[in-house]
Amino acid sequence: MVALAIQDVAAHTPSWSDQLRLVDSTPVPCAASRETVKRSALVGHAGYGYCKSHHRYFWGLRLYVLAGPDGLPVAWWLATPKLGEREVVAAMLDHERLRLRPGLVILADKGFAGQEFERLVAGYGARLLRPDGKDEPHRFGSLGGWRQWIESTFDTLKDQLSLERHGGRTLPGVVARVAQRLLALTAAIWWNWEIDAPDKRSLIAYDH
Repeated sequence: MVALAIQDVAAHTPSWSDQLRLVDSTPVPCAASRETVKRSALVGHAGYGYCKSHHRYFWGLRLYVLAGPDGLPVAWWLATPKLGEREVVAAMLDHERLRLRPGLVILADKGFAGQEFERLVAGYGARLLRPDGKDEPHRFGSLGGWRQWIESTFDTLKDQLSLERHGGRTLPGVVARVAQRLLALTAAIWWNWEIDAPDKRSLIAYDH
């Protein structure tokens, strides 16, 4: 039900119709100690992964978000860190294929390099943009400013909506708590459009 609410609110937000989508993932830690991992009901679903932005390993899941340029969650998945980013996003795009409009631009990071993945995106009538690799000819540059948009969205989920302190102990519990935070973000972005707030993703007015 929460997932349906996210989709309904997002569909009534102006950025739903934007031709730009951002895609990335972020860790959702579910245990901090080896003993907790051994006892966790998430064994078989969660796993060990590496967080590049914080240069540390974690045990839990990864949250993948396909977002509008203002951070609006258009689609999201939770997956084990054992799966590759391209594998998960390919499955997510396949699930969302009926909502992928021709001419859509999907902005990703270097982890999504590869002709096969680019062809997959093109097969949906969309175009993949990602930073150039060091060994590649110049195409798009670093895309640093645009990449900060999705990073800022994850920062909001973590810092103001306590994504990493979700408290879930079972898979349904983690899914529900992550969905609650995504719904809160979606509702804030929708309302900020309604009141014409300058920063559509800002939650400052609502966190007192």
